[in-house]
Amino acid sequence: MAEEEDLSPNLLTGQTIHGNGDFVPPDGLCWASVLSCLLLACSYVGSLYVWRSDLPRDHPTVIKRRFTSVLIVSGLSPLFVWAWREFTGIRTDPSLLALMGMRFEGIIPAIMLPLLLTMVLFLGPLMQLAMDCPWSFMDGIRVAFDPWFWMLCFSDMRWLRNQVVAPLTEELVFRACMLPMLVPCAGPAAAIFTCPLFFGVAHFHHVIELLRFRQGTLSGIFLSAVFQFSYTAVFGAYTAFIFIRTGHLMGPVLCHSFCNYMGFPAISTALEHPHRITVLSSYLLGVLLFLLFLFPFTDPSYYGLPTPVCTLTSSPSSLCLS
Repeated sequence: MAEEEDLSPNLLTGQTIHGNGDFVPPDGLCWASVLSCLLLACSYVGSLYVWRSDLPRDHPTVIKRRFTSVLIVSGLSPLFVWAWREFTGIRTDPSLLALMGMRFEGIIPAIMLPLLLTMVLFLGPLMQLAMDCPWSFMDGIRVAFDPWFWMLCFSDMRWLRNQVVAPLTEELVFRACMLPMLVPCAGPAAAIFTCPLFFGVAHFHHVIELLRFRQGTLSGIFLSAVFQFSYTAVFGAYTAFIFIRTGHLMGPVLCHSFCNYMGFPAISTALEHPHRITVLSSYLLGVLLFLLFLFPFTDPSYYGLPTPVCTLTSSPSSLCLS
């Protein structure tokens, strides 16, 4: 008993233990985890199509209806994690909400550091935007503190979808709910690359609307879908990394909102920019600084060790260590 207490102060009580002290996941854990994630992803995407309409996805009426259905599914998504936990018999000290990144410990660095890290990665596009913007720096500050500007933003359904609802609901469903179910099965490192597959596939539903409204050729739509899957999968791996390292939902949500605002970097435009050397140098510097700060800015010691989702792994992982 003393050996078990030393090995598992905070780990899974639903696991079996070999004589050598190694933890073994319960039988069927991986099947339960993958099927739960698949069902959750299908529920999220399916909620977008419960409304019959001939209008395009950017029409305010369509957006409002989808807000209703997707917010309902997202609000119910913690029940999937609860049902999975009850089915597998896994228990940990952190609460269900803490496992899903909803906690106060380390909240300030969780708000600031991941977003700052993402802005560093986008140093090139930000430099390009600053050069091309007709506003001065002080004009931008005044607009940022203008309540009428924010009222206009929140009255725009597309802005509200792209900057608020989509980042919040997608990170809640595809990171906060799925990662706690995948980590005990696959481990933190594998979960980071498994979780985005559900996120990437979930974005294939855009192909249906492109085909339905004939917005491009078949080959063009297919290539667009492949690109979108690849981009969203890479982005999903990044926010999954942030979630596991910080144990907070807020960081991935803010990074997601920022990336939605910035869009994919316009590299072709940068190559033709009048100040091409400066812009391209900023792109390169941003990538180098991002790689340099990736682990220091997400050091778990800033957010409370161990991060809740890391208590779900049966063996130590470098991703969970300071």
